Amino acid sequence: MSTTSEKPTSASFTALRGQLHEAAAEFAGGQDALEGILLGMVDDVDRAVAEPLEIFPVCHHSPASALAMARRLREKQPKVVYLELCEDMAPLLTELRNCRLPVAVQAFASEIDGFPPDWAPLSVVAPITEASAEYQAVAYALDTPGVELVLVDRSSDHVFQWDTRQPADGATHTADTEAEPTAAGTAEPEAALHGEAVGVEIGDLRPRFAELEEHLLRHGKVRHWSEWWHQYVEVPLGDSDHDTYRQVMFLIGSLFRRLAPGRGERVRVDEDRERYMWTRMREHLAATGTDPADCLYVCGAFHAASRVDEFGVHGTGGFAISPRTATTWQYGLIPSSNAAIEAQFGLASGSVSIASTEWAKNLKRTRVKPYRLEGQSGTKKPSARKTAAKAPVATPTPVPASDLAAGPASAPAEDRLTGFLQQPPVLNTLDEAELLGWSVDIVRAARRSGYLASTADAIAVFETSILLAALRDRAKPTPYDFQDAAVTCIEKDTVPGRRDVRRLVEIMMGGDRVGQVGYDALPPLARDVHDRLAPLELNLQQRGVRRALLDMASRPELRACSDVLWMLRRLLPPGAARTVMGERRLGERSIQESWDLSLGTHQRALIELGYEGVSLEQVLEQRLRRTAYGPQATTAEVLAAVEDATLHLGGRRLADELGARALEVLAGERTVDGAPAVLRRVRGLLAYYRTSEPVLPPWIESFVRAGYAHYCTLLPTAFRDEDATVGQVAAMLGFLFSMESLALSLGCDRTQLELAVAQSHPNDPAKTALLWAAQVQLGTLSRGELRGRCDELLGNPLVVPSYPRYLSGFVHALEPVPGLADVVVEAVSNAFGRLPDPVLLPWLPTLIATLRSNAADLAPLLIREAGRIFPARLAALDTWVPPWHAQPVAQASPAVPAPRGAALLPRHPETCDAVADLLGRTDGWAPADGPTGPTGAALLFGHRATCDAVADLLGCGDPWTPLVPALPASSLTTRHPATAHAVAALLATP
Repeated sequence: MSTTSEKPTSASFTALRGQLHEAAAEFAGGQDALEGILLGMVDDVDRAVAEPLEIFPVCHHSPASALAMARRLREKQPKVVYLELCEDMAPLLTELRNCRLPVAVQAFASEIDGFPPDWAPLSVVAPITEASAEYQAVAYALDTPGVELVLVDRSSDHVFQWDTRQPADGATHTADTEAEPTAAGTAEPEAALHGEAVGVEIGDLRPRFAELEEHLLRHGKVRHWSEWWHQYVEVPLGDSDHDTYRQVMFLIGSLFRRLAPGRGERVRVDEDRERYMWTRMREHLAATGTDPADCLYVCGAFHAASRVDEFGVHGTGGFAISPRTATTWQYGLIPSSNAAIEAQFGLASGSVSIASTEWAKNLKRTRVKPYRLEGQSGTKKPSARKTAAKAPVATPTPVPASDLAAGPASAPAEDRLTGFLQQPPVLNTLDEAELLGWSVDIVRAARRSGYLASTADAIAVFETSILLAALRDRAKPTPYDFQDAAVTCIEKDTVPGRRDVRRLVEIMMGGDRVGQVGYDALPPLARDVHDRLAPLELNLQQRGVRRALLDMASRPELRACSDVLWMLRRLLPPGAARTVMGERRLGERSIQESWDLSLGTHQRALIELGYEGVSLEQVLEQRLRRTAYGPQATTAEVLAAVEDATLHLGGRRLADELGARALEVLAGERTVDGAPAVLRRVRGLLAYYRTSEPVLPPWIESFVRAGYAHYCTLLPTAFRDEDATVGQVAAMLGFLFSMESLALSLGCDRTQLELAVAQSHPNDPAKTALLWAAQVQLGTLSRGELRGRCDELLGNPLVVPSYPRYLSGFVHALEPVPGLADVVVEAVSNAFGRLPDPVLLPWLPTLIATLRSNAADLAPLLIREAGRIFPARLAALDTWVPPWHAQPVAQASPAVPAPRGAALLPRHPETCDAVADLLGRTDGWAPADGPTGPTGAALLFGHRATCDAVADLLGCGDPWTPLVPALPASSLTTRHPATAHAVAALLATP
């Protein structure tokens, strides 16, 4: 560590050094590291106190620091306030007056340049509460004429420049201050208001040496660090004077700094931050010529006790500040909350709420007037009468600048540490009224939350709080003692409501106050959203859920609001805009809609949208382009972007551009993982364009043509690939069969599909069944042959255990070949009818699990087909014969009248020849011995039933008109018996 070689020359702490030297010699047995640490701490305090530019050490969100800051600002009235906060956030601090605290100043970058791509988006937040020293400094500087506020900490860009993450480690970045586990975690949604942003704060004051913190907690008889700080630092410093406060905070900062372990990267970052801040302050002093005595440097106590060479206005180090990257940063205010601050910076749950309560009590007790920004939202404005009637605040007279200039530099500071460290603990008397009020309030809150609490529980909480404080050597119970007593006496075994007693105490002590960014401080996009939703006449900035009812039929102007809400639903997190009634799909628009809106709760997400553009349409277009042109974009994702562009943005420009991009992505894909989604998206887009456009867009015609060839090429490989699921292969076939007519009209060749199916040789049973279905669709396999193969599977004992997988393939085949539903129902029914119970019962769970996991979306089609085939009533089931088992009834040949249609074939002999050719008979009709007549008369007279069947089959109902005398039945059938029997067999005539 780089340190200055110049030792402090002040004699103010000579007595304290002597006492610490004796203590080190007594406890350590001589000079060793302990003496160096103790004496070094005094040197750090002496050096910081002697600095001409007054350093004001603070602890983040500490009421004692805020109170001391308010006092010092009224006494000193500095002209320049240097504040430890990211220097690029300065222009945004003036917007704090339009917000209700707590809020966080945010720097956001969605498109980065100079950082690893996987870090995007970058976000830095600095939360600000009213009970914090930084807010007092900001309010003083902004509302006091002639005062300049200068932020001197590293910029948001440098926060990530100094980040030690490696691009490939995938580690999640935490705050600058390493967050320790909280003592009591919170499950409230407000804890996530900061998202995944990196947090920066003023005054991280916590031991970085785990053994030291454990030692302090054990001997302090407390549970966590926040309670220790409240008991042993916050309360004693609440009434201390300015010099005592500064020296104690310097001492604590030096202690934690010297006991920080190692010389790691974190130490280097801390030292670089200090060099950065002192370099910026010296540059400002040199540029403006400001007297250091008129300045005040507000920083964390950890950085106040610095030992770098650049420390002080007379520092000797030359620190070179690196330039910022080309990343474009956006700045804004986002809502924060006590729970979000606690979660991000590793504080105990409820500690910030308790600090707010302590701040209010300190103001009332000391009658110090705090600084508040003029017009600050969420603060009470006292009336003129009350202000006049109120007794004047006793504030010390401001010290002249000449005296201040001659103060720290010319005269050594008085030693206040010795007296503070030697004084006995202050025994605060018990405030029975306050404790009694707490006890009554917690019982009332518990009863509202479902606890069976009574007056006896209030008395028990009161007495237990006093008992716990006594056991912990405290005369007055702290809020933490009271919280433990309430949990012990009220919570019992179960929590009947959503909140436990610990959370109820936190709410009672001040609650999880949630900030709000005012309308004037919102980015243009957020203001535009509120303006466009103004016709709804709802207070959308208020937290909670608001119900919006839109009747576009009676109020057409609400259609614009509906468009905004659907875009917000697409862009914001779930719950910000949730539709209760109504839908928006391709080609469909609702005339009535109902929405649950919670834009006030999700204000941070809405504000961050403003960093990406000035309107919702611009942000949505940018996100769709980012999705479509991303390096990992898939065809299904690009088609989804096309659908969103058509739904929300209208027009054809963006949709056509993204559609062309989908064609490029499809050409580069070598897997079929996204085939189901591609099929679903393309079907929807085709149906929309066919009903709403005069012609199909060129890009979708090209997509169908390219997709047909693409999936034909991948089909044989997908059938053999073990990683390709049966659902993905079925989706490929669904694309090929459903788009076949359009693809053929666009110039594709069906032979390519036939060859792809012929080259497919799957090993998986499900894919085998799917291949059979495809062959049926192509005509290379008949339904009878498919039924025969299913019967063979059931007849083979070795195949029966895998029969459910064949059925899974058949069910998936309903996607490309929905006409096979009756065959699938037959296959399932035959399995239940033929398999014995010892085989069927173990096999049934496998069938159900297979169908449920692999074909859940296609099961309704199968169920509808089964409902059509099976009888609707139970009584008809006993006599019901399955259609695939029913045999047609033979027709009896009547004696009279003569069969119909005798004149059919004699008048059209070519028909008889066509029937013979169909049956594979090449021998022609030869007239029999006897009277000559038209060809085929002997056959028809010999098989009158066959003649009637042929006539009905051909739709000919003319009567039987004999043109020649009847021939003997054996005249023609004797010569051509095979043809006659073939025709009779074809028509099922005995």
